[in-house]
Amino acid sequence: MQGDLELVEFGGRWARAELRGDIEALDTLLTGDFAAVGSLGTVLDRARWLARYSSGALVHDLFTWEDVELRRYGGAAVALGVQRQQSVYEGRDVEGAFRVSQFLTAAHGTWRLAALHLTPIGERTALML
Repeated sequence: MQGDLELVEFGGRWARAELRGDIEALDTLLTGDFAAVGSLGTVLDRARWLARYSSGALVHDLFTWEDVELRRYGGAAVALGVQRQQSVYEGRDVEGAFRVSQFLTAAHGTWRLAALHLTPIGERTALML
């Protein structure tokens, strides 16, 4: 389906922009009211998300977006996937794998990322689903 191909390509552009810390590319991919819930429950608005790169605080050596499952709802979509990264944030190693939920909207004919939520992928315990 054409729309799904557009969403797959969007995911690739987003991952490449994150890998490079490409603020200009991310500027075109994020909605104005973008928000992200980080792995520790913190909420970053668009300005704070981009500031991680402009300040030099976040640098990626590897950043992938894989195992993506797409669900379309008219002009909105949800992408569930796995983000793997080898990164340094403020001098600390932040390597890991995260289950990510992306919430996308088609604004003016192009997909943009409105929100995302990251959860670290770890070992399952009997109490976890």
